[in-house]
Formats: sequence, structure tokens, C-alpha cells
Amino acid sequence: MFHLVVIVTVDDPTDVSIVSDAFATMRSMCLTEPGCVSWEAYHSETDPRRFVLVEWWESETAWQAHGELAAIQDVYLPVVFPRISREVHASGRLGA
Repeated sequence: MFHLVVIVTVDDPTDVSIVSDAFATMRSMCLTEPGCVSWEAYHSETDPRRFVLVEWWESETAWQAHGELAAIQDVYLPVVFPRISREVHASGRLGA
């Protein structure tokens, strides 16, 4: 199993709704991709510019293939990426 946590900060507060809508769209797309076990986007209640993505993939290979598919190519790269700063963390689940 490959776990990924992405911490996203929207650079311009006026872009928060655009990023939020894009993540909502991406969720349904990612969940249909091969190897996607779970894909969740969380929006901070204390900092409206902050989002956290929690992704579970069957393997790192499945996650890498996800980069070539529509959620990334048609939504994330053109709509989200230009509007954010991010930290990407491949992560191990504690207590598993």
C-alpha cells in the first residue's frame, strides 16, 4: 500500500472556491482510477486557504500512473497547481 498526504495552501484567497470545486471534481475521478483505494480532500475549518489530501494507492506504481490520467492532466495541473503551494509526503500509517 502507498499512502500520500498533500498539504495545500491556496496562494490567493479569491481562488479558494475554484480549488475546492476542483478537488470535489477530482475525488470522483480518482476513485475510478486503477489502484486507487481511497482519495479524500479535507478543507480546514480554521484556515480557509488550507486543504489536506489523503490518498491511498495499491502501489507507488499505481499512484505514478495516476499522474498521466484525467484528474491530474485535465483538472489538477491546469486548474489547481497554478493557484497553490504544496507539501507532498509519502507517509507510513502508524499502528498498522
